[in-house]
Amino acid sequence: MPRKILQGLVVSDKNDKTVVVRVERRFTHPVLKKTVRRSKKYHAHDSENRYREGDVIFIQESQRISKNKAWIVLNNA
Repeated sequence: MPRKILQGLVVSDKNDKTVVVRVERRFTHPVLKKTVRRSKKYHAHDSENRYREGDVIFIQESQRISKNKAWIVLNNA
């Protein structure tokens, strides 16, 4: 099964080898027919501590690394 890849904004890099990424999704409300924005935060593994707050990165689903981490940061190079 293919692994999900999401794009998001780094909102925290205070933890060692971990970044918190806010991923936003947009959809049309079924009744109101307006565009609604919803966001969710993911903890992602950043082994080199390369990314900082404000960076836009891609994260990929992976095997669970810890209690909260099941995503890894893809190299954007």
